[in-house]
Amino acid sequence: MDTATFTSLHSDTTASSRHPLAGQTMSGAEMIIEVLAQEGVDTLFGYSGGAILPTYDAVFRYNQRHRSAAAQGDLDEPMRLIVPANEQGAGFMAAGYARASGKVGCFLVTSGPGATNTVTPIRDCMADSVPVVAITGQVPTHAMGTDAFQEAPIVNIMGSCAKHVFLVTDPEKVEATIRTAFEVARSGRPGPVVVDVPKNVQNWVGEFRGEGYLDIRGYRQRLETLRSAKLSDRKCRSFFEMLQRARRPLLYVGGGAVVGDAQRELRDFAHTYRIPVVSTLMGLGAMDTTDELYLGMLGMHGTAYANYAVEDCDFLIAVGARFDDRVAGKVEEFAPLAEQIAHIDIDAAEIGKVKGVDWAHVGEASRSLQQLLRYGESMGFEPCFDAWVEHVHGLRTRHPMGYDRTSELIQPHYVIEQLNALTGGSAIIATGVGQHQMWAAQYCDFREPRQWLTSGGLGTMGFGLPAAIGAYLACPDKTVVNIDGDGSLRMNLGELETATTYGLPVKVLLLNNLGDGMVRQWQKLYFGDRFSASDKSLRRKDFIKAAEADGYEFARRVTAKEEVAAALQAFVEFPGPAFLEVMIDPDAGVFPMVGPGSSYKEMVTGEFIPARQAAPRSGRSGGAEQDAAEAETQPQSPDLF
Repeated sequence: MDTATFTSLHSDTTASSRHPLAGQTMSGAEMIIEVLAQEGVDTLFGYSGGAILPTYDAVFRYNQRHRSAAAQGDLDEPMRLIVPANEQGAGFMAAGYARASGKVGCFLVTSGPGATNTVTPIRDCMADSVPVVAITGQVPTHAMGTDAFQEAPIVNIMGSCAKHVFLVTDPEKVEATIRTAFEVARSGRPGPVVVDVPKNVQNWVGEFRGEGYLDIRGYRQRLETLRSAKLSDRKCRSFFEMLQRARRPLLYVGGGAVVGDAQRELRDFAHTYRIPVVSTLMGLGAMDTTDELYLGMLGMHGTAYANYAVEDCDFLIAVGARFDDRVAGKVEEFAPLAEQIAHIDIDAAEIGKVKGVDWAHVGEASRSLQQLLRYGESMGFEPCFDAWVEHVHGLRTRHPMGYDRTSELIQPHYVIEQLNALTGGSAIIATGVGQHQMWAAQYCDFREPRQWLTSGGLGTMGFGLPAAIGAYLACPDKTVVNIDGDGSLRMNLGELETATTYGLPVKVLLLNNLGDGMVRQWQKLYFGDRFSASDKSLRRKDFIKAAEADGYEFARRVTAKEEVAAALQAFVEFPGPAFLEVMIDPDAGVFPMVGPGSSYKEMVTGEFIPARQAAPRSGRSGGAEQDAAEAETQPQSPDLF
């Protein structure tokens, strides 16, 4: 969306809901905080500085006015202010808060380097459709464009990274702009919104209206069209005609099903028609990962049986997914036997962007699936896909996840299996980016959505620890574990101190393989073992000493396999912040693996996951039953095609 400053206002509130402070005189900074409170913000993340000081002062005075007599510390404040080690950490904390809660996360930073340090979390939130509002201080309007101290052109910088950027040059519009920023962040396809507020606008004094939004008529019209989007009987009939013809339908579920809170409708749809489900990295948790119909993650590091199911299906139903390169690989050979492809997404730009589809609907995933269910019920649709379900269960039996269980070295898969047994799929798991991220996705269970927090689209190292902090502040009743790698953790290591400063019982599980494992794996496979810049064994970081220096009372290192189970139990049960470093096999790899630009039939399963010999594919038309029947050469159930 283009950056702009909107001039008109409209009100959607009534006299009966008039804000109690409406009509009072206050500064622009105070108006910002009152709107945040009105929007339900209970936690702010941020680092102060000259250009944002008036707003930080307004936070202090707001808490002073509303603090209860029982308040004991920072976490008891009406609007908690969490100060990270770095502004990037603030952005990722807000993102973790938003991902775990479904609410809009908010962070507050100063101008210049304070604002530019948040470019990465803003782009990260855009890539994964995460609703956050970033309020950045700016030099006074009269100094803008003069290269003033700590000035940066935030509108220009953030314009290509965020869903929208507002620059407030008219102080009369400050409260309406903040209110509109939250509306834009949470509506439609969610995303990050940046509000750049010059210091003189924060210091301006005027009348607080307590209501009103900017007039962004075109955007609201599109939203209304989206909300009212209804599947016609003709489109429903067309969908069910395809489903009726299908013998091997498969649901391909992405992060849109999580963001759109469509888990109930998705599970109802899958169970009503007995359709197996695969998910993307961002779609984990939309379907209970222990469900008999769930086949795991698909794609570059998806389970072998999920990828084989994609190879074998004849009707692919994509819900809130975007056919990205880590899933589709060689696009023309993705789901090669699918005679029909259907796609439901809230963003029209995603339809046909990567792969052509035969049926599509732009709308909310939850409502769309609900409408299809109602139509199917009204027409008495009762398909029978039992043979297909039996087939995919056979795939799971014959091609299970596996690793070297006999090695004397600690295998990361084993560590995560043990952690998963302790948490029972109920913990919130955050990760950095790399091999540990993929092992966590493969071996952790997620019974519900919003338990899996990872940087998917942008793949940002250093994401895990600050995101876990934000997630705990959003969900203090949950066990929150950050599974990290030594390279990724190092990126935002300063946030260890943030967890202990505020006494947050976030658990940090470090799988240390003394290097950038994923880069090293690619160098093994594609660069002739030339480990350029990926071997960190010569670095001198002692993570245990670092954790202890930052106040961790539980900080342990495990070097023997027999110590893992007991150490993990003590780690999970420790009542405060806990740090556990496990020295894993440095040569452990992530498998299966579909190489970049490759098709699923070229998937490498490694030494410990049984592969199958794929039969030649004949494309989307002709020979589908024969190809699918011949695809499995290992012993299997009677031919179901």
